[in-house]
Amino acid sequence: MTHAQTITLYQPLLHTIAYNLVRCKEDAEDIVQETFVKWLSIDQQKIENTKAYLIKAVTNNCLNHLSSLKRKKEEYFDNVHLPELLNKFKEINLSKMDLDVNLAAAFKVLQTKLGPLERAVYLLKEVFDFDYEELQVTLNKKKDHCRQLFCRAQKKLNEETAKIHWEMPDAQSLIKSFKDACDFGNATQLIKELKSHIPG
Repeated sequence: MTHAQTITLYQPLLHTIAYNLVRCKEDAEDIVQETFVKWLSIDQQKIENTKAYLIKAVTNNCLNHLSSLKRKKEEYFDNVHLPELLNKFKEINLSKMDLDVNLAAAFKVLQTKLGPLERAVYLLKEVFDFDYEELQVTLNKKKDHCRQLFCRAQKKLNEETAKIHWEMPDAQSLIKSFKDACDFGNATQLIKELKSHIPG
């Protein structure tokens, strides 16, 4: 069997395994690709069972990926402050405006592109380092659902913002809760504010 045939045969299986572990389609695709690249770089004759090797390799790569994400979030949480949050919205060119204007614009993007539950999951996980266990308890939603919401939010925020309607309802209350949470390290009021926008 050629390399191309092997990749064609096992790619769907490896992608399913990777997605079930990391719960994000883009990350799963990257991990599978990296697994095949590494497999192509080693001596094939030393591998007794190619399928078993690839399954073990993709599983290990997923676990390493998850560990790396957790470590990065812990490091980010230790150093989080408002300018770093604003860097997450690179599609908005507001570099010449002051911080409050930047923050208001960023929240208008959040309001425009994300639903209330997506917005809550994204802010609590990305900025305040909530893990999926904490999100499940805080928002009363299953961990898998929170993972899907987070991936969906990331994808939406990476899309073009040209069609954003900037005349959004006033978000001053939400912005104040967010700033207080960043300044004082207490997200209780922010959580209350986010949950108040979630239907049901």
